[in-house]
Amino acid sequence: MAGQSSSTSTATNIMLAIHEKKTTSLDLYRPLRNYISMFYSEREAQNLEDDLQTVKQYRSDLERQPDPSPTSRRDLLQKYFKALCLIETRFPISPDSDHINTVTFVWYDAFKQKQKASQQNIHLEKAAVLFNLGAVYSQMGLSFDRATVEGRRQAIHAFIAAAGSFAFLRDNAATKASMGTSTTVDLSVECVGMLERLMLAQAQECVFENTIAKGSTPGVCAKISRQVGLYYEEALAALNVASLKDHFDKGWIAHVQLKAALFYAEACYRYSLELHEKEEIAEEIARLKSGSSTLAEVKKSSRGAAAQILDAISKLEANINRNLDRAVKENDRVYLMRVPSPSSLPPLPAFSMVKIMPMNEVLDASKEKMFASLVPDSSAKALSRYTEMVDDIIRTQAEKLQQGSELTRVRLKEMDLPDSILSLEGNFTLPTDLKEDVEAVQISGGPAGLEAELQQLMDLRRVNHELLVQTEELLQKEATEDAQFRSQFGTRWTRPQSSTLTKNLQDRLNRFAANLKQAADSDARIERSVRDHSALMSILDRRPIESALPTLARPIMSLDANEDAIVGALKQSLRQLETLGAQRAGLEDMLKEMKRKDDVLPKLMTSTGSYEDLFMKEIAKYDPIREDIAQNIEAQEQLLLQIQAQNEEFSAVFNLEDYKASREKCYKQIQAAIAKYREIKENINEGLKFYVTLQDAISNIKQQCSDFVMTRNIQCQEMIEDVQRQMAGLSFQDRKNTGSYSYPAVNQPHQTPRSGSQPPLDPQNVPHPHSQTSYYQPHEQSTMPAYAHPPSPYTTPQQPPPYHIPPAPGAPYPPPQVQQPTSQEYGQPAYPGWRGPYYNAHGQQSGSLPRPPYTIPGPYPPHQGYYKQ
Repeated sequence: MAGQSSSTSTATNIMLAIHEKKTTSLDLYRPLRNYISMFYSEREAQNLEDDLQTVKQYRSDLERQPDPSPTSRRDLLQKYFKALCLIETRFPISPDSDHINTVTFVWYDAFKQKQKASQQNIHLEKAAVLFNLGAVYSQMGLSFDRATVEGRRQAIHAFIAAAGSFAFLRDNAATKASMGTSTTVDLSVECVGMLERLMLAQAQECVFENTIAKGSTPGVCAKISRQVGLYYEEALAALNVASLKDHFDKGWIAHVQLKAALFYAEACYRYSLELHEKEEIAEEIARLKSGSSTLAEVKKSSRGAAAQILDAISKLEANINRNLDRAVKENDRVYLMRVPSPSSLPPLPAFSMVKIMPMNEVLDASKEKMFASLVPDSSAKALSRYTEMVDDIIRTQAEKLQQGSELTRVRLKEMDLPDSILSLEGNFTLPTDLKEDVEAVQISGGPAGLEAELQQLMDLRRVNHELLVQTEELLQKEATEDAQFRSQFGTRWTRPQSSTLTKNLQDRLNRFAANLKQAADSDARIERSVRDHSALMSILDRRPIESALPTLARPIMSLDANEDAIVGALKQSLRQLETLGAQRAGLEDMLKEMKRKDDVLPKLMTSTGSYEDLFMKEIAKYDPIREDIAQNIEAQEQLLLQIQAQNEEFSAVFNLEDYKASREKCYKQIQAAIAKYREIKENINEGLKFYVTLQDAISNIKQQCSDFVMTRNIQCQEMIEDVQRQMAGLSFQDRKNTGSYSYPAVNQPHQTPRSGSQPPLDPQNVPHPHSQTSYYQPHEQSTMPAYAHPPSPYTTPQQPPPYHIPPAPGAPYPPPQVQQPTSQEYGQPAYPGWRGPYYNAHGQQSGSLPRPPYTIPGPYPPHQGYYKQ
C-alpha cells in the first residue's frame, strides 16, 4: 500500500497510496429490466435497452479492470457512480417483496481483504465506488515525478481530489453503507475521515517540497512544514481510535507517526533559522531543543518504519544539533540570554496551502440522461411543489416591480413631470387621446375642408332640383298635349285625362319638393354654424397642433439667477429615475429567464436526502435578485422624495401653476373645437347621404314618367288615326275586333294594343292598398277590356301645388318617402344604384346597395339627428 517518491534536498519522502476494494460478479441488467417491464411497460424496457446495457458494462469493467491505468479507472468510477445515483431514485433495491430483492452487493475490505460486506443496499455499492475513486486518485498522486514543478503540481491536485472523494464518502454514503450487521471498517466514518487527513497531509507535503525547491524564506517554509505535521498528527490521532488501531498494519501507524514528528522538527529547524537572523537566540535554542527531543523520542518507536524516513530524520537531527551547539555557544559568550523551556513557547505558526476538492460537481448526476423517461410519483409530486414555490417567488417579485413602475408613473403625473420640463425646452406634448383626436380631424380635412363639403351639398341640392323640374316638365308637357287634342276632337277623344292618371306621381313629386325645401333650410343652418364657429375650430388647423399650446417661460426677474441649477438638478434626478426603471425591466426579464432555466427534476431524481433541504438550496439562488429588487424599490422611493422637493422649488421659481391653468384652458378649447367639428361633419355627411338617396328616388320616378309619356304618345297617335277614320265615315266594326285601347303602367314597356290585350293598368302599377285606383278597371273574366268610366272632360292639367309640407320639429333631412328598403312601387329595389348625369356614377348590379359619394367613413360614431344648433 505504500510506494517511494522522489526526494527533496531535505528528505527522501515516502508517501502512501491506497489499493481499491474488491468485489464479486453481479448482474444488474436482468433485475432492472424486469422491474421496468413490471411497473412501467415492456415498451419502456425496450426503449431503455441502451441504458441498461451501459450499466451492465460499467459493472463488468469495475469487476474485471480491462484498463488498469489510473485515469481510465477514475473515469469509469465517476460514470458508474452517476449511474448508481440515477438507479437509486428509480429502482428500489431492498429485501422487500415489492422491491428489487434479487440483487446483493458484496465488497471486501481494502485493508483486511478477508473481511467482506454483503447487503441488498445500493448505498454499499455507492460507498465502495467512492472509496475506490479516492484510492485511484491517491495512486495517481503517487505516480507523478515530484522532482519537477509540474509533477509536484499534478501530485497536489491528485491528493486533494483523493481527500475530496473520501470527504464526499464520509458525508454522503458512509453512514448509510454501515447500516446492518454486514459491514467493513474501511467504509466507516472514522476510517474515511482518517484517509481524508492523510491525503491532505501528503498534498501539503508536496507544497513543502515545492517551497524548498523555490528557495522560499525560512519563515514561509516553517509555516508550511508545520501544517504538514498538523495534518499527519490528525491522521495519527484517527489511527489510534479503537476501531482503527488494530485494523491497520503497524507500518502504517509508524509511517504516519514518523511523518508527524519529522515535519514538526522541520518546522522548528526552519523557524530557528529565522530567529537566528533576528538574533533571538534564546527562543532559537528552545525551538531547536524541542525539535531535537521530538526526533529522539520518535526514533525509539520507529519499528517497521521505512529506512528512507529514518535517514531523513537522522539528517535533520544532525542539522538541528549542529545549529543548537552553535547557538548555545553564542549565547554563552555574547548574548547571555535566559533560554525558556519548550513547553512555555507559543505554538509554531502554520499555513495550509491545500484544501479538499469539492466533488459535488464532479459527481453530479443531474445532467445525465440515463433513465430520464422514468419519473416516480414521489419525484413528480416534489417537482410540482417546487414549481409552486418558484412561481410564488416570481409572482411576488414581478408584482413588486410592476407596483414600483406604476407608483413612479402616478407620482410623476401628479407632479406634471416631465411635461413641465419639456414645455420649458419647447417640446410641447398633448395628452395621447387628445392628440389622436386632433390627428383624426386633420386627416379628414380639418375645418378648412368643411367649405368644400358644403359646396358638395349645394351641388347635390341643385342636381336634385334640376331632376325634379325636368320630371315635372315631362308630365306638364304631356298633359298640355292631351288637353289640346281633347279640345280639338271633343267627345271623340275618349282617352282618360292625364291629371287623373298622374295624380299619384304629382303627389310624390310634391313631397320631394317639400323635402328639398326642408333640406335647404338645414343646409343653411349648417353653413351658419360653420361661420359662427370658424374661429373656435381654426385651432385644429394649426400644424403641429402643439404650436397652439402656451409656453413656459423663464421668470423675467431673478434674484439669485439659479434657475439653470434648479432645472439641471431636477433633470438629473429624472434621468436617475429612468435608469431605475430600466433596471426593473432588466430584473423582470432576469426573473423570467431564471424560471425558464430552473430545471430541478434531474436533481430531484438524483437526490438521496431530504427534498426540503434540496428545495431550500435551490430557492436560495433567487435570493440575490430578490435583494436587487428590494434595493431598486428603496432607491426609487428615496429618489421620488428628492424629485418632489426639487419640483416644488421648480414650480415656485417658474410660476408653474399659472402655466398649468393656461394649458388646461387650451386643452379644453381644443376639445370643444373637436366636438363642434365632429357635430358639423356628421351633419354634412348625413346631408350628403340624404341628397344621394333623394337623387336616386327622383331618377326612378323620372324614368317612370318618361315611360308613361312615351306610352301616352303612342296611344295618342293611334287614337288620332282612329278619330280620323271616324270622321272619314269609316266603319267602327274593325274597332270591335281590335278591342279597347289599354294604357300600360308607366314602368311597363309599351306594346301596341291588339286583340286580346290585357286591361289597362294604373300608371303607378302600385299594389299598395292605399294607392289610387286606376281610371281603367278591367272586367272580371273578360278578355276584351273596355272603358269602365266615361272619359273625363277636356280640362287643362292642373299645376302641382307649392312646396308646402313643413319639416318636423328638430328633424334631420327629411327622408325621401318613395325610397323604402323593400319598396315594390316601381318594381325595383329602393336603392338600385346612384346614377345621374351630374356625377357619372358607374352602373351597379341589380339589387346592390350604392356607395353614396362624399361619404368617406369618419372615425366618429354618428349622431342621432342631422342638424344641431
